[in-house]
Amino acid sequence: MKISPMTDHDKRYRTSCRTVAKRCAALAIVLMLSVTTGFAQTNDEAIQAALAVKPSVVKASWWGFDETESTQALQSAIDSGADKVIVQNMGKPWIVDKIQLASNQELYFEKDCVVLAKRGAFKGRNDNLFTARLKQNVTLNGDGATLRMWKADYHSDAYTNSEWRHCVSLLSCSNVKIHGLTLADSGGDGIYLGVAKRGVTNTDVHIKDVICDGNNRQGISVISAENLLIEDTVLKNTSGTAPQAGIDFEPNHPGEKVVNCVMRNCVAENNAGGAYVLYLRPLDATSTPISVRIENCVSRGNNAVSASITTANGGPQGAPEGLVEFINCRFEDSGRAGISVRDMPVNSCRVRFENCVLADASDEPKRATPILFAAAADSTQDLGGVEFVDCKLVEPVDRPLMSFTDYAGELKVLDVTGTLNVVRNGQQRAVPITEKLLDELMPTRTMKRIPRYDLNGVSFVPAFPDAELPSAKPRLTRQRKHGEYLVYANQGDEVQLNVRYVKVGSYAGSDMKIPVLDESGKRVSTLIAPFRQDTQCSFTAPSTGTFKLVCDPGGNSVHVDSPTHRLCLIGNDRPIAFIRTTGNFYFWVPGSVSEFGVKIYGAGTERVNAAVFDPSGAEVWAKENIDVPQVYEGKPRTAGKDEVWRIRIGRPTDGAFEDHYIDLRGVPNVLSYTPETLLKPK
Repeated sequence: MKISPMTDHDKRYRTSCRTVAKRCAALAIVLMLSVTTGFAQTNDEAIQAALAVKPSVVKASWWGFDETESTQALQSAIDSGADKVIVQNMGKPWIVDKIQLASNQELYFEKDCVVLAKRGAFKGRNDNLFTARLKQNVTLNGDGATLRMWKADYHSDAYTNSEWRHCVSLLSCSNVKIHGLTLADSGGDGIYLGVAKRGVTNTDVHIKDVICDGNNRQGISVISAENLLIEDTVLKNTSGTAPQAGIDFEPNHPGEKVVNCVMRNCVAENNAGGAYVLYLRPLDATSTPISVRIENCVSRGNNAVSASITTANGGPQGAPEGLVEFINCRFEDSGRAGISVRDMPVNSCRVRFENCVLADASDEPKRATPILFAAAADSTQDLGGVEFVDCKLVEPVDRPLMSFTDYAGELKVLDVTGTLNVVRNGQQRAVPITEKLLDELMPTRTMKRIPRYDLNGVSFVPAFPDAELPSAKPRLTRQRKHGEYLVYANQGDEVQLNVRYVKVGSYAGSDMKIPVLDESGKRVSTLIAPFRQDTQCSFTAPSTGTFKLVCDPGGNSVHVDSPTHRLCLIGNDRPIAFIRTTGNFYFWVPGSVSEFGVKIYGAGTERVNAAVFDPSGAEVWAKENIDVPQVYEGKPRTAGKDEVWRIRIGRPTDGAFEDHYIDLRGVPNVLSYTPETLLKPK
């Protein structure tokens, strides 16, 4: 057999094969070392050999795994440009500081691999375990691997308080996959879908077979996303920083998106907050219409609401459009409500529940009603636009099916349709949602609308200028979240004030600055009230008239009184909010009015007793255990004559005694501790 001489092409081919064979042999040695010892020194030859092959696959340990810290090794593997980086199970955790992800790369975590945040690191308030900023084609793929942080450490004095130390932070990214991972104990969220550049949303994100466990703020937060699919994912044990939800869709600006977001076959359980929360208030009519579909999902054991939707209501740009759907879901929570719809105007975004089951598994349920509608103090439009299709309520006790808490006053719930199948004591009955039923369940729908007394530009003077001020200190009156006070003084007077800044529950606090405003709104002084103290404050009145004190204690409470001057509580465009306050309050009915309203209410299971007394001292109205708004519709006793009326607030005989509200309509929404200190419009 004749053998042809070797051509130049043949020689080049043989040399190439030998080179590839050498590289493969070197790679095989490194692979063998990785498998047999779980450790390998940096091997540049093996790295170069792997990168020469497309698609290129490298192992992070080739850059030098160190059981005390491997940040540089893992980051170098990611920065290598490899198509796939394998993070091996080394038998010990990969201890790392902040890691930046790369575009066009899969990060594969081997079965039972653990990536652990370095203790003492992550001191920045926005330091994340893994961050992808403006990246494309990113995959985090696991086979039961875990990415874990140190939540308890971040609550210590060694760290600045923050809610943004996430396990995985995606900022304006596209085509991202997160599969098969457990994301645990972050200082913020398991997964955060945020924005790195205004107007650039996350697109085409797929989260599947993921467990978000024990995170600080949320299992998942969705700030901006389009084409988001979350499947077969568990969101559990969130606790630490509000809202503490399983998942929270919470955009920050009208230009951000919650579009074509789908959850399927997911579970939210044992979260300190809600299960499936959509806080869409920052969106408005200029935003891309909302589209969210949550199907075949379950919630159980959560301490707050199962499904919550909140949108904008009022404002110059109006409310967002769109559709939110819950299909074939089961809610088994006994929190404050099963389903909550807040501030959603009737002609804006719509919500649809189809074939859902709302089952209160508790024999002593916390919530007053399984379905709650609520309007915030600044809402201006009627609520509604909710449809229930073949939904079932499994109820252990006989209670109203739905209720409406109206913090704004005079709003109604409209356009709620469908049928609820109520199961109680093993018996099922179909309850069509009719206008008559809504009137029965929500008395505010039938209440007379009495407008607010316009206090803008109104000056106040003492109602009884010759009366002596009481010598006794008033009973403790605690205002929560926001409190405003009016004090009347003559020019040059030193106004002395007692300020008690009280802690509520576990809410944190710091020194509260209290601006003092004159009648034009100009700040004339700033008072400082230290947290958890009784403080004696003072200022000198630069002119004669009323001065407004604006207190913002947050979740805590404040009480203000004055031993030297007349002082009143005022609610200009909102109800006056109290917490655990009892006693008498006095208000002014001008002779020019023909009717007025006194609206009083608690919040859900938080209730209050109340009574109204006319100028003669006769009780004209009384209610016990008020949760949803109740209104006394009054008329002056003597036409054309100014009058002083009284409200008495007391503890309920049933239910919790915490937050409660007084909202006067048709007359100044101003209350005083005593008749002698009452102020009236000038």
